[in-house]
Amino acid sequence: MTSRITLISPAMNRSLRETRFDDGSPLDPSGAARAESAARSLRSADRVLVSPTVRCRETASALGLPAVAERELAGLDMGRWRGLTLDEVMAREPDAVMGWLTDPDAVPHGGESVRGLCERAARWLEAAAGVEGGTLAVVEQEFVRAVAVTVLDAPGPAFWRLDVPPLTATELSGRAGRWNLRLGRELGADVR
Repeated sequence: MTSRITLISPAMNRSLRETRFDDGSPLDPSGAARAESAARSLRSADRVLVSPTVRCRETASALGLPAVAERELAGLDMGRWRGLTLDEVMAREPDAVMGWLTDPDAVPHGGESVRGLCERAARWLEAAAGVEGGTLAVVEQEFVRAVAVTVLDAPGPAFWRLDVPPLTATELSGRAGRWNLRLGRELGADVR
């Protein structure tokens, strides 16, 4: 059975704009408007899911998607760094940040490691492969990166080398253990 999964990254909000670890900020008015205008560019899906974060839920709503929240799709748990900007954390804990950026098992913030997120994404992807039909999910950028690292069997540090712009689609087709990956299609762009 061939599965099709489309992962949509959330529209722009204050946290993304300020390089702030998610603090529950709503979408910017421009991000919401851009998502609303991109709604018609989505392929239909048999199952529509969403990360439980505010920006993902609001993006799904602006896209007109009746999505079901799924905890497994949550972004990286940043523990005590949640709500802070990367610059703020770097000024306070430069060694901790450098360790976090170079060691996929590091959790200096007390939350979840990058490897832990990749393992969670791999479990979700394996389960999703067994679902008949297409799945569309609005998820945090770091979840998309974790899926890409998993699918490509890339080393953990590759996580930091992948950029996922706001409101883009990452498409997977195939089956567990063998996926084809199409990265970063801007929503509203021609689908071929």
